[in-house]
Amino acid sequence: MDENLNWAATESGEVMVTSENFTRGWFSSEGQHRIELQEGELLTALQALAGPMSAAELPVLIINTHLDHGLIPVTSMSRDRGSLAPGLGSAISTLRVEFPDGEIVEVPGTIYSKVALDGSLLSNYVLEAGSRNEDGVVASWGPVDVEVETDPSSGEVVYDGTIGALAFETGSDSMSLGSLTFKGRKQPTQYGLSVGNLSMQAGEFQTGRAGMRVGGFNDMGVEGSTRIDAGDVFGDATMRMTLRDLPRFGEMSIDLAMTLAGADAAALGRVQEGLEDLEGSVDPMAMYATVEQDLKALFASGFEFNVEQLNLALPQGTVRSQVRFSFGEADPAAFEWTSLLLSTTAKLDLAIPAELVETYAQGNPQAAMAIGGGYLVKRGDDYVTEAELKKGLLTVNGAPIPIPLGAL
Repeated sequence: MDENLNWAATESGEVMVTSENFTRGWFSSEGQHRIELQEGELLTALQALAGPMSAAELPVLIINTHLDHGLIPVTSMSRDRGSLAPGLGSAISTLRVEFPDGEIVEVPGTIYSKVALDGSLLSNYVLEAGSRNEDGVVASWGPVDVEVETDPSSGEVVYDGTIGALAFETGSDSMSLGSLTFKGRKQPTQYGLSVGNLSMQAGEFQTGRAGMRVGGFNDMGVEGSTRIDAGDVFGDATMRMTLRDLPRFGEMSIDLAMTLAGADAAALGRVQEGLEDLEGSVDPMAMYATVEQDLKALFASGFEFNVEQLNLALPQGTVRSQVRFSFGEADPAAFEWTSLLLSTTAKLDLAIPAELVETYAQGNPQAAMAIGGGYLVKRGDDYVTEAELKKGLLTVNGAPIPIPLGAL
């Protein structure tokens, strides 16, 4: 248990896990652990929502655990979800939140855990549907069932879960999110990067004010995967969603697909680490100089990044686009940003429904200039742009476009 807790605290880096007490018995033990948020993106997000605050002003999560010892946890049979399956232990945990003023609020739901013979931990968080009304805030939620399996020896994390529909209402404001399902795997590597896969599906999301719908989206789906082969990173990601209540458009569906191929894993790992250190650096300029060198090494190694598809479906038709970038290899010692343009090959294909362009061009001089200058050419029912950059030469719809010398 200590090994799993220490690994979890090290892996996250943004939280601190401490043991409040642990009472060991012959066949079962009782423990209490305290989880405090220390730094990072989650703290930044909370500060953005609630205003300036320090980590000491945040609530603390308290986990109380009853652990039935293995190899065959006989005593677990006297409680919910007990099992005689061989293992190092079987546990049941409950949660509560402690606020800075000492107030304690019980968190609904239960975590059922099993420590396998190899030390891996399988945890299952279960919450029945319910609702709560506190200080004028009405919240309701559907059933939750989330499984997470961790292996401290390898660092691998496998997760799979379903979160029922959520709804919040306070005064005239409201927010709701349909059910959320997700599944994935994450595996650390020697380069400081994690690889794996993720898939997520979210139901309808909407916000309201004074009984009227303000905005939101319909079903959203995200899928992605990354792998490392011979020291290079390869990845792909897709996203699909529909936005509602957009000014001038009403509704828009987005269909996005991206790929990454051949990025140097060591350089990319250093860039990621440098960007994370940059947030809390006492000397941001010195840290930025380090990140810049790692970025140069990344681009000098050469890689490809492609937006294979970015389609925007509107009532007037579908905007279709594709962008491809290929960064050639260069000598890392002599690489400079001024040479990047000459070693980059890029191509853009864009098609916009004629109805949309012509409607927007009315009274819009910039749109009229784009059409008159040949940047948008009408072909059939669309206006198209075909742009290509190769060896520092840019062409748009077959015509060369001068690039300012300052860009080189």
